[in-house]
Amino acid sequence: MNIIVIMIDSLRYDHVGCYGNNWIKTPNLDKLADESVVFENAYPEGIPTVPVRTSLFTGNKTLNSRYWQPLAPEDVTMAEILDEYNYLNMMVTDCYHLFKPNMNFSRGFHGYEFIRGQEIDAWRTDPHKVDLSKHIKPEQYGDRYVRGLDQYLRNVQDREKEEDYFVAQVMGKASWWLEKNHNHPIFDKFFLYVDCFDPHEPWDAPEPYGSMYTDPNYKGTWIIWPKGGPYHWLTQEELKNIRALYAGEVSFVDKWVGVLLDKIRDLNLMDNSIIILLSDHGHPLGDHEIMAKFGDNLYSELLRIPMMIRFPGKEYAGKRIKALVEIPDILPTVLDFIGHRLDLEYLNGKSLMPLIKGEVDKVHQYVVTGFFGSEARCIRDEQWSFIRRPADQRNELYNLIEDPKEKNNLVDKNPEKAQEMNSAISGILNCRLQKEHWLQLRYDVPGMCEGRHPPYARWVK
Repeated sequence: MNIIVIMIDSLRYDHVGCYGNNWIKTPNLDKLADESVVFENAYPEGIPTVPVRTSLFTGNKTLNSRYWQPLAPEDVTMAEILDEYNYLNMMVTDCYHLFKPNMNFSRGFHGYEFIRGQEIDAWRTDPHKVDLSKHIKPEQYGDRYVRGLDQYLRNVQDREKEEDYFVAQVMGKASWWLEKNHNHPIFDKFFLYVDCFDPHEPWDAPEPYGSMYTDPNYKGTWIIWPKGGPYHWLTQEELKNIRALYAGEVSFVDKWVGVLLDKIRDLNLMDNSIIILLSDHGHPLGDHEIMAKFGDNLYSELLRIPMMIRFPGKEYAGKRIKALVEIPDILPTVLDFIGHRLDLEYLNGKSLMPLIKGEVDKVHQYVVTGFFGSEARCIRDEQWSFIRRPADQRNELYNLIEDPKEKNNLVDKNPEKAQEMNSAISGILNCRLQKEHWLQLRYDVPGMCEGRHPPYARWVK
């Protein structure tokens, strides 16, 4: 049984047709969803990029114990486990964070294709010829995004055609690898991990995608990488254009995901492969007056992710699951499906197979999500979302069924529900199987440690 995992960075669930969007074209994702089990309440655990990949690769939670850091020597990854079961393992990615020196995310893979140049990848140093004023307002100067955009423009200055863009390179390389390796003379099964950084900003898709959703009469600054934080520096026309640029990037990504899926079909791999497609998180576009992802912006536009699993022969196709699921559940689900349940004993995540088969109604009562370095925490069930703020800020409680945009804070009107969910956070995050990181523990389980930094921290427990 082959395993194919497709990670799409920063893809909002509500920008995909199968999740109810009616204006952004995502025909390939929607077709895959029609053949898959679709999860309607899927979440990351620790955000952002690297912690999410850590939980995906290891099946373990990271929020209370890990920073943005390399895989640790004691981590056992999906690729390492599958190597023991004689899988041929390949990674194709342009997510440059994974291949920075000593990050170790290639561990366990027999081969890997690292595509250079995304975002602020420290790659090209020769100057570009782009006038930055075309993409930057005066309010942006002095912000780190300006320097990042300058690096990005150096990296992409030699692009000439659609195939030179990053998502096209990623999906093209993955398709090429499948063509060369699907009938391997030594291995009779493979694990292909495809990690695409788009539609992460900058948003500069080629035509026709670049202007697919923009107003042809727009004459303002073409802001492809807005600075994060409150968006009061933007006009409504500029904000609308930014949202259109992101939408165009989503449709461009969908087109090239379709290229990979077509290759899988052409090679007759659909009936002997499990295909998992997901995102690491969404992307705020001013929904709560905030642009980009931040530790205190714990709303659905950031937290809720698209996630679907296509089983061989389209088994369970069309099933939509409302129960809570998390990214750490992916590895246990894969191992359960291919018949290696014993490995599940060592993982925090839960196999979703009982849920998919209809044997249970839920595998999680709550999910807890947070952004590393931030005290804020969000705990959710299928109906409620509670955001615990630092002591000097007001907590928030939302009814996700009646108020899906999270505009009406009910924390004062329903204090009992708020207290119930707040009390559950510490119990979930206080995992006795591992030593929590001192800083996260200060936030999550007050009174458990004192002192500023190991080895000076005194572990009360």
